[in-house]
Amino acid sequence: MSLTVADVLALPGLESLTLRAGQTGLDNPVRWPYVAENSGIAEWVLGGELVFVTGINHPRDEANLLQLLEEACQRQVAGLVVLTGPTYIQAIPPRVLEAAAAAGMPLIEQPYSLKMVLVTQAIGSALIQSEQLGRSRHDVLERLLAGDYQSLDILLHRAAQLGMPLTGHWQVVQLQLEGSEALFAQGDAAQVEAHLTGRHDAIGRRLRQWSPTVPILGRAGQWTLLLPAPDAVAALANRNQLAQWLSPLNLRLAPLKLFIGLSAAAHPAARLAQAQDEARQALAAARRFRERAGLCVYDELGVLKLLSGVRDRALLDQFLKERLGPLLRHDLQHGPSLMPTLEAWFHENGNLMAAAQRLAVHRNTLTHRIQRIEALCGLTLDNAYDRLDIGIALMIWRLSA
Repeated sequence: MSLTVADVLALPGLESLTLRAGQTGLDNPVRWPYVAENSGIAEWVLGGELVFVTGINHPRDEANLLQLLEEACQRQVAGLVVLTGPTYIQAIPPRVLEAAAAAGMPLIEQPYSLKMVLVTQAIGSALIQSEQLGRSRHDVLERLLAGDYQSLDILLHRAAQLGMPLTGHWQVVQLQLEGSEALFAQGDAAQVEAHLTGRHDAIGRRLRQWSPTVPILGRAGQWTLLLPAPDAVAALANRNQLAQWLSPLNLRLAPLKLFIGLSAAAHPAARLAQAQDEARQALAAARRFRERAGLCVYDELGVLKLLSGVRDRALLDQFLKERLGPLLRHDLQHGPSLMPTLEAWFHENGNLMAAAQRLAVHRNTLTHRIQRIEALCGLTLDNAYDRLDIGIALMIWRLSA
C-alpha cells in the first residue's frame, strides 16, 4: 500500500496545504519528501518524491518555477509543493499553474507559517505506517495465493482487519512485461532503466484503479491482482476490459509487450492458490501462442490444460522428440523453416495457399517442405491420428520455446 499525494493532503496538521493545480495526479505515490535547494532538481531526484520548493537558497522567479515543473515531469516526481509568503515566493505565477494543470502534475501551495519540520515529520510517519500496512496486506495475500496457512478463517479475519475483505469470489490475473532486452540493446542503460520504471509505474497505477481494496503484487515487470468474478458473466467482463486496454497499450509500449493470463471465475479465498496456478498456465499460453493476442483465460486452454497437468516434464520432451525430433534437428542445423511451415499448415487447417501466404513463400516451396516434413518424421498429414500427435507435439514445442 503506497501513500499518495491525496493522502498527504488529508494528513492531520497539514490542512493549510492547498492543491492549486494537477488534480489528475492526486493518486501519484509519494516515495519521500525532498526539499529543493538548487536551481534545478533533475540530478537530485529519482522519481516519486514530493518536492518542496523554497526561495531561501535560490531565487524562484516564473522562469525557474517553470523549469522545476518541467524537470519534475521528466523525472516523474509525485508532486511539487511551493512555499509562499511575504519574504521569498509571494505567489505562484498563473503560467506555472496552467502548465501544471496541463501536465497533470500536482502543484500544492504551502504557507511559510506551516513549519517544514512538522510537514516532513507528518509525511515521514505516514510513509512508515503505510509501508507497514502494505507489507502486512501483501503478506496475507501472498499466503492465500500460495496456500500457505494453517487456518483460513484466521487469515481472512486478519485480511478484514487490514481493510482487505476477501470473502467473495475472485479471478486471479497474472501480467508480465517482456522485451526489456531489446531496449537495453538500443540505448543507454540509465535511460532505459528510467524508461522501464516509468512504464512499470504507469501499468501499476492502472491496475490499482481496478483493484482499489486488494493490493497488487508485483516486481520486475510482473504483477498479480484479484478481480471480483462471482460468475462467468463477470469473468467475461473482466476479460473484455483487459483486452480493450491491452491492445492499444502494446502499440505504445513497443518494443515492450505486456501479456495477461486469467484464471477461471468464481474462486473463493480457499481456492486462490488453484486460481493462481490457472492464471500462470493461461499466461504461458498468452506468451507462446501469438494468435491469442497477448491475453488468455484458463477456460480457453483446451488440451493445454492436460499438457499443463503433466508434472513430469521429461514425458512431454520425449513425446516432442519422438514426433518432431528430426524437424527440430533440421532447423537447428539449417535455420528455422520446417517447424514454422508445419505450424502454419496446422494454423490454416491444411490450406496450402493460405499457409504459403502466411509464410510469404511460393505454394510449390510449401508443398516441397510438407513432403520433406512427412519424409523426415515418418508421419502422414492426411492421417487423423498422425495429425493429432503432431498437433500436440506442436503445442509442447510452443510451450517450451
